[in-house]
Amino acid sequence: MEITSESNPTIKFVKGLQIKKNRMKYKQFVIEGLRFLQEALEHGVALEYILYSDSAKKIKGGDELIQQIEGKYQMYHLPDKLMEKLSETENPQGIMAVINMPEYSLDSLSEEKELFLVVLDRIQDPGNMGTIIRTAEGAGANAVLITKGSVDPYNSKTLRATMGAVFHFPVVQVEEDEELIEFLKKNKVRMVATHLDTENTYDMIDYKGSIALIIGNEANGIQEGFVAQAEEMIKIPIVGKIESLNASVAAGVLIYKAFENRRK
Repeated sequence: MEITSESNPTIKFVKGLQIKKNRMKYKQFVIEGLRFLQEALEHGVALEYILYSDSAKKIKGGDELIQQIEGKYQMYHLPDKLMEKLSETENPQGIMAVINMPEYSLDSLSEEKELFLVVLDRIQDPGNMGTIIRTAEGAGANAVLITKGSVDPYNSKTLRATMGAVFHFPVVQVEEDEELIEFLKKNKVRMVATHLDTENTYDMIDYKGSIALIIGNEANGIQEGFVAQAEEMIKIPIVGKIESLNASVAAGVLIYKAFENRRK
């Protein structure tokens, strides 16, 4: 189907999905780029429809992919200039898709006998959020749990940073901190919080068993409610002159330390 006008209802809807409120209302989000779409197709995501322009056919593998999926999905052809206006990337590849959000919940995680969870408490930077999700998936965690006040995991920058992990890895947004704490306690998940006010370094504890690593806000750390409930607090020692590590780097150190310990 051909779309040539910005006032087309489909174009307006896709443009609206750039806003978190609309993403949450319709439970849909947008992905851009050939590789990202290929990842989505390989993992069998619930794809609503695809929009593309002629520029997508000029990218290596683009023409083949479009021929492969034509007739299988609802597709809209746009002029290059309209696609550029719709895009949120600096170098648009001329192809995007609307995806239905996967339905994950805390209850669905209760079926696991031993949980390895990463809790992100008010993480604000999309790149940090996406990188931590990608790292958690790579290290075999069961899920990433996100508290209220964190950046949206389905905005375009976060999605790109996940490198496709979001298509097959549980990311659960939790509205109330109390609900999250209650879930962890009910399932006997040990809470390990990163905090400067402790003598325990990250290499001094046992990460085996059901565990939740809590990673705090880039500027303010973990909320006191989580600190008060945590069974253990740890820190990453800094021997240089910097005050702290980037949140995604710190998370990567802790996640892979837990991975190493749990493998033994």
